[in-house]
Amino acid sequence: MNALADSVGPFPSPEVHTVNEPSPSGIAAETPQDSDAARLRDLGYQQELRRSLSVLGNISMGFAVVSPVVALYAVAMVGTTIAGPAWIWALPLALLGQCLVVTVYSELTSQWPLAGGPYQWGRRLLSPSFGWLGGWVWQFSVMFGNTTVAYLAAPWVFALFGATPTPGAMVAVSVAVLLGCMLINAYGIKILSWFVSLGIAAEAIASVLVGFALLLFFREHGFALFTETLGAEALSGGSTTMAFLAALAVAGWAFIGFDACVSTAEETKDAGRQVPRAMWWALLSVGVVVILNAMAVALAHPDPESVVLGEDIDPVTTAVVHSFGSWSDKPFVAVVLVGFLACAMASQGGAARGLYSLARDGVFPFSRQVRKVNKRRAPIGGLIASTLVSSSALLLGLNATAIGSLIAFGTAATFLPFFLVSLAALIARLRGSWVPNGHVRLGRKGTFLNVLAVLWTGFEVVNVCWPRAILAPPGAPWYQVWAGLIGTGVVLATGLLYLVAKRPQDKLRDGAAEPATRPGAHGAPAELAAESS
Repeated sequence: MNALADSVGPFPSPEVHTVNEPSPSGIAAETPQDSDAARLRDLGYQQELRRSLSVLGNISMGFAVVSPVVALYAVAMVGTTIAGPAWIWALPLALLGQCLVVTVYSELTSQWPLAGGPYQWGRRLLSPSFGWLGGWVWQFSVMFGNTTVAYLAAPWVFALFGATPTPGAMVAVSVAVLLGCMLINAYGIKILSWFVSLGIAAEAIASVLVGFALLLFFREHGFALFTETLGAEALSGGSTTMAFLAALAVAGWAFIGFDACVSTAEETKDAGRQVPRAMWWALLSVGVVVILNAMAVALAHPDPESVVLGEDIDPVTTAVVHSFGSWSDKPFVAVVLVGFLACAMASQGGAARGLYSLARDGVFPFSRQVRKVNKRRAPIGGLIASTLVSSSALLLGLNATAIGSLIAFGTAATFLPFFLVSLAALIARLRGSWVPNGHVRLGRKGTFLNVLAVLWTGFEVVNVCWPRAILAPPGAPWYQVWAGLIGTGVVLATGLLYLVAKRPQDKLRDGAAEPATRPGAHGAPAELAAESS
């Protein structure tokens, strides 16, 4: 079963035959899998990936990528160093901003439940050129996000064995993490789901149980601590505002993985209904856990000033060991490491499926190789390509520890496609060329929320890309300070050059997408009220 290589125009939707019990009318009932496959054919593709995920499986993929462990434990030290305990107020603000993005994504994925969402949506909303460029940017943002997750996992490997990492060793372990995740992903979506479930179990221990225990039984400080910066603003020239903006840039990293639910849309049953719900569940559940844990760690830490001064580079472990005793050190590190590895696996799987979406249309370099699916119906070509790209970006970490720079790098690369998708949706709405007609339709409220999503993501792109020496280690090379801007600039520039030189947009026809304003599409009656997630 091969997808079209040069055209993605809609196929005629053939009659679907099933072997189910007859309906009262005497006609065999259509299962969700049948309607999903038919919908995919309507959009120009055959079902090549294995559609076996339930809504819970899809939520698990999103939860693992957003990941409370990765979200908080990666940024707690950086946030506290640059803004003190008061940095925690950046978290609910970033979560609220990302909820605006999910409202836009929900309407889009309910109408076009396809892997490689930003690419597929952009070409239908505005033009093949915009869609291709948006897909290019999104694809590299996910791969660079994988780089960041693998690099952030490496210190926990060294902590587990009591070793002191060097920059070169950090990069080597990060590459090993990426290769291991690629091998597991190659065994298909069922094996990946099993490992993701293991990661969620680790999350339940490391985030939920430990977090609530710290908050309820081991508090060392009062809640007034969250009104203090402890002098951290000195790193920002004494400006509390600039310190908070830097903290907001870091906090954005905590809530960027919900689009992994979209990446597995073609492997999810009843995707048009369930993927929007899964995004909301993944983002909000992680958001609540991250904010509660951030509070718990700060309140249970014996000496927050040591974190601000840079003397304690792992405040989470310090708070846990101080509260539970030295016996908890290695078990806690092991559980956190499992959470990081599950996040890396799920994120890499999403990247591979995005590459598959581009390559099956013949619009990505080396498409013939990248679009390959193995006998386990896993996108093996995309897995290999994404691992190579993610590994190459680890060069940032060779000369000095680069955690702050890689967080800025990964976050900047991710917020740019959020902005591009939100902008494309808003332009299409205002033109009248797109009226949402999937299972999620928010009407005028959707337009208002779309405007806010554009404002939020545009602001955060600038905020994250802003070069800040405080996010890089002392004496770090200039390219680590400018990591966010360099990453987005290189991706945009290479994408534009490829767009001009190879003209991949010519393989996509403007008429390929179904009419975006066709009422009652996808089995949703025209009078259907907006269905909230």
